[in-house]
Amino acid sequence: MTLYQSLTEGSLSEMPATSRLATILSADVVGYSHLLGADEQSTLILAATSRLAAAGSGFPGLIKAGEEGVLERLKTLRREIVDPKIAEHRGRILKTSNDGMLVEFPGPVEAVRGAVEMQRAVAERNDKLVADRRITFRVGVNLGRVAAADAVAIGARLRALAQPGGVCVSRAVRELIRGKLPYALEDIGEHRVDKTAAPVHAYAMSRDGVASSPSVTAQPPAAPVRLWMNTRGAVVAASIAITIGIWTAAWWSWLGGNLSTAPIQALVAANPISEQAPPKKVEAESAPAAKVQAPSVTPSIIVLPFANLSNNPDQEYFADGITEGLTADLSRIPGSLVVARNTAFSYKGNPVDAAQVARELDVRYVLAGGVRRDDEGVRLNAQMIDAETGRMSWAEEFYTDRAGLAEVHKEIVVRVVQTLDLEPAEAPAAGIEPSRGDPDARDLIMRGWAWSHKPYSAATWQEAQHAFERALEIDPGSVDARIGLARVLAGKLAEGWASSVQQDPTRAERLLGEAIERDATRPAAHFTMGVLRRMQNRLAEARSEFEATIALDPNDARALYHLGVTLMFLGQPEAGIPHIQNAVRRDPHDPNITTLYWALGTCHLLLGQADEAIEFLGKARAANSRLWFPHLYLAGAFGLRGDIDEARAALAQSIKLNPAVSSLSRMRANNAWIANSDHWTLQEKTINVGLRRAGLPDE
Repeated sequence: MTLYQSLTEGSLSEMPATSRLATILSADVVGYSHLLGADEQSTLILAATSRLAAAGSGFPGLIKAGEEGVLERLKTLRREIVDPKIAEHRGRILKTSNDGMLVEFPGPVEAVRGAVEMQRAVAERNDKLVADRRITFRVGVNLGRVAAADAVAIGARLRALAQPGGVCVSRAVRELIRGKLPYALEDIGEHRVDKTAAPVHAYAMSRDGVASSPSVTAQPPAAPVRLWMNTRGAVVAASIAITIGIWTAAWWSWLGGNLSTAPIQALVAANPISEQAPPKKVEAESAPAAKVQAPSVTPSIIVLPFANLSNNPDQEYFADGITEGLTADLSRIPGSLVVARNTAFSYKGNPVDAAQVARELDVRYVLAGGVRRDDEGVRLNAQMIDAETGRMSWAEEFYTDRAGLAEVHKEIVVRVVQTLDLEPAEAPAAGIEPSRGDPDARDLIMRGWAWSHKPYSAATWQEAQHAFERALEIDPGSVDARIGLARVLAGKLAEGWASSVQQDPTRAERLLGEAIERDATRPAAHFTMGVLRRMQNRLAEARSEFEATIALDPNDARALYHLGVTLMFLGQPEAGIPHIQNAVRRDPHDPNITTLYWALGTCHLLLGQADEAIEFLGKARAANSRLWFPHLYLAGAFGLRGDIDEARAALAQSIKLNPAVSSLSRMRANNAWIANSDHWTLQEKTINVGLRRAGLPDE
């Protein structure tokens, strides 16, 4: 029985029982059927004793050639090359069979690096051997569910498409490693897989391509995850710890929520839409205006909230959805800087001046407009202003029915890309959410996100869940509905509103797995999976998901922040600082900017940099003095620097606001993340020293 047969026919005794999403490397023997026909007995011995059944062209001659013997050479190859490369890139063997193996990796980057480096090392050894003593592998890498037959079928097909000594990956894997690995992958087109209806788009590296590919500088090894929690029982404890820990006040802003209690009002449109005028293009203004200097060559833009110009205030969600869709797609353009949604919506409902906004946010371009929707169609205008010159780069008015809205959206994105002088290939490949699926389902999805962005409560999140559930009923294949519903389920879990602390996270994980399997290029799916993994204290997996999010959307401020903090809790605060800084740059008006400043201050404090820590923790306290954790960490920073009076005052305020954290042991018990060994080791050398000086007892 081959590896593919053993997995698709249910022989999974060596694999985890839970079906879940993972990056899977599939490797097999080159010429295995020939091996079976030539020397069945030797093959059985080989397969039973070697993790990686491997062979080369003319394998029958291998068994008899050389005094050492094939078996010993295979053992040596495994011990010296294969196993070390798998371990170096955090791989875990799931299954071996007569003709190959499956290995799970924490993410596509590690899997492809491991595959290329393993193949390169094997090729270098083979070059020193005569032809009949060479052992050659072929490798495929796919993103799919571990125990799903379709995922195994795709992996087997990719492996079969690989040349001897080469590597073949799916489009999803290629998208997630693009820009992160310097490997040249050849587009070999779409290929049909027996057990899946949709063809698989594949990319490959030949043996020569592997040999000539540049080496990748090794990154610091990931800290081991001490608590590997499942989604039953352990996630409950993690959720409780989070709820009473330092993240309660800030969590939902970074899930896309908004803690602001200000009412949402329509933005006053600079160019009102005429009731009767046909769509028209407006030439750029020639009148000079106040010049705003753009200090950076990086193309930078903010999409201000589009005004709801309908007479019906219930259409506010639709205008917001247009804004968010444009922001999301522009955010995915490599080489650009796009201001995050939270900061953009801080201008909603107020008269705005484009030049002033550009100065405040240090961006060059401002995109604004308005939208009117009625029973007959949608009328939309958009204007893009160059704040450096003070002139309008372009303005355009569109009229379309609901079915044509996606094309209007794409045209706006193309105009922006052209204005930013970016290469057309760098434009987002995918359309916005209004372009996908059933129109009624899309409308419900936009309503669901609108509810989730309101000041959060059990009632608003229930409305959001209802909208996403209805969308999924109307369009069972909707990726967007799955992502939205999973986001709500994760949010309700952390806030203590979950209907079942066992079933909701399991369902959220299943929904996200299905979404990623259908479209692995969706940043929101990876981000939400990362949040779920953090809630389970599976930080290494969370890091991989946040890295995947940023690879797809380099401007996602939430993912940048979460990646930085996850690295901090993994004991790598220095690596986390740049990501958090980038989050602040893209979302300086976030309602929970306190948490970003706290994270920056804590990273510096863990590095023993008390002065820098006090600067950022002071900003965190100034942004929201009612939250207890900036005071606590300021106490640690002041204590570490030797300012005992200031340390004691900060500690007293922290305990006043949150009496539950009255000792170091309580602090550790209330947050599973800081209890991770690598983080706590750093904290013992820095934060805890300062807190003890401030007067915080151990017990």
